[in-house]
Amino acid sequence: MSQRSQTRLPRSMGVVGLTLFGISYMAIGTVFTTYGIVNQLTQGHLVASYVVALIVMLFTASSYAAMVRRYPVAGSAYTYSQQSFGGGVGFLTGWVLMLDYLFIPMINFLILGLYANAQFPSVPAWAFTLGAIIVALVLNLLGISIVSRVNTAVVLVSFAAVVVFAFFAIKMAVGDPDAPGVFDPFLPGSDMFNPVLTGAAVLSLSFLGFDAVSTLSEEAKRPRRDTPIAIMVTTIVGGLLFVVTAWVGALAYHLDDWSKAPQALLDAAGSVLFSHVGGDVLGVVFVYITVVGTLGAGLAGQAAVSRILFSMGRDGVLPRPLGTLSKRFGTPIVATILVSAFALVGLFITLAQAAFMISFGALVAFAMVNLSVIRTYLFPSPAKREPLTAGRVVRFGVMPAIGFLLTVWLLTSLEGTTWIVGGIWVLVGVAILAIKTKLFRRPVPTLDFSEVEPTTAAIDQLPRDTLFERRP
Repeated sequence: MSQRSQTRLPRSMGVVGLTLFGISYMAIGTVFTTYGIVNQLTQGHLVASYVVALIVMLFTASSYAAMVRRYPVAGSAYTYSQQSFGGGVGFLTGWVLMLDYLFIPMINFLILGLYANAQFPSVPAWAFTLGAIIVALVLNLLGISIVSRVNTAVVLVSFAAVVVFAFFAIKMAVGDPDAPGVFDPFLPGSDMFNPVLTGAAVLSLSFLGFDAVSTLSEEAKRPRRDTPIAIMVTTIVGGLLFVVTAWVGALAYHLDDWSKAPQALLDAAGSVLFSHVGGDVLGVVFVYITVVGTLGAGLAGQAAVSRILFSMGRDGVLPRPLGTLSKRFGTPIVATILVSAFALVGLFITLAQAAFMISFGALVAFAMVNLSVIRTYLFPSPAKREPLTAGRVVRFGVMPAIGFLLTVWLLTSLEGTTWIVGGIWVLVGVAILAIKTKLFRRPVPTLDFSEVEPTTAAIDQLPRDTLFERRP
């Protein structure tokens, strides 16, 4: 086996597999995980926050689709910003993005442990959490095809749960004279607009599925065609499911003062809501569905972040062992094991703290991808410059610029503590970069796409298995 093939991930996924992976990563059930937190932040305007988040994410997803057509490899925002603005910016973008990617699997495993412990109190929650981490580790080491099949089952189960919940919630709302109007959950009112923005910023973590899809570009059969389609479908379908689920929940379960919401609703909203609309039996069923859903989301999250670490290790900006693939299964073995070990940190933080930190990392990365589109397509090097047309300016200039401004708008809505912790994380990244570059006297390693970087018109004519070299 050549050195080149040893650092290439096997291509095995089509549009359906990529989309199901993204939706599984988004974890439809996450609407219940953040239900109490965001409703408390917005005084019951969760639906409005989801609508705002979806609008912002559609612009950013469009930017991801544009960048993955140009650079169809593992690495996501890290690769895109690296190729657009240089190795240093790319590393820091990947480093910040890693903040939310490392938190997501651990939070899912932690939630799984808590829900399972509620049904089997004699078994400590940490035992369930540890078991889930081990199961996800084994499945991810065996290969992305197995992960894809598991994700398909998880999406089907989660979708069925949402349909059942929607049925019972609408049935209850129809017979409730105190239920809000059909459109009331969508209307925040002028005095609640800033809280709605804060809620949308937190909910941005729910849309990381389209970013996760981009991390599998090297494993897509036709990355320049399949991955962009999967990114957009994941965003639209996942976002609409979030909005609809939050909407029917608002019709069936409403409080006058969310600041006085019961703690059970804030910690385990799904179980409370299902029991409210369907009785205790449905509440118990939801617990089991949540266990399945969080395992699938944790599995997908672990797969995504391990590929970012793999990409950064392969480039040499992180320790090179991270860029090692299993000779038998073709999976990033060292990176996957490291992510599993880091997931144990989730036992020491609260859900609210993790939610804000995940959103910080995601929004910074989203902002950089929007800027990368403008830099790559409108201001490339003279040798790669193409004629500017009105359509090109709108697609690669106006749309990502709107996405960037909306993303920054959400970033400013995050709590001050989040900025402090996020800033410390960035400083740690700068320190690592300084060490790797001998106090910035050496260039940051990057991937060389010079042999295969096509014009827009020629992108779809390239062979799907084109190889990429790392610059010496």
